[in-house]
Amino acid sequence: MSKARFSAATSLFSAVVAGVLLVGCSASVHAGKSTPKLSAGKLADTLAEKLAATTGQPKPHIACPEELVGEVGNSTRCKLTADDGSTLGVSVKVTSVDGDQINFDFKADDKASPAVN
Repeated sequence: MSKARFSAATSLFSAVVAGVLLVGCSASVHAGKSTPKLSAGKLADTLAEKLAATTGQPKPHIACPEELVGEVGNSTRCKLTADDGSTLGVSVKVTSVDGDQINFDFKADDKASPAVN
């Protein structure tokens, strides 16, 4: 029984990874401040929504450690965690800022880290 769940989680994780790697990913978010900043929670939600839309899979669990400051070149790393506990890093980089709108690209790492037992 646990093997079936592991296989399903691995398949879902693989689908998310393949979708992220095959499609150029970018997003825009209105932040609403003089130097726009996107909270860690909103960044994680936006990434999860974009990944779900890109892959046709349910929204993955993503956590970001810090806010994203809207200055071109700023970056952060977030972590996608699959149901089986394996993780995948996601790099986020600000590409442009237009008023309160932060535009950024994101890319998942090529390889996942196995679950910690």
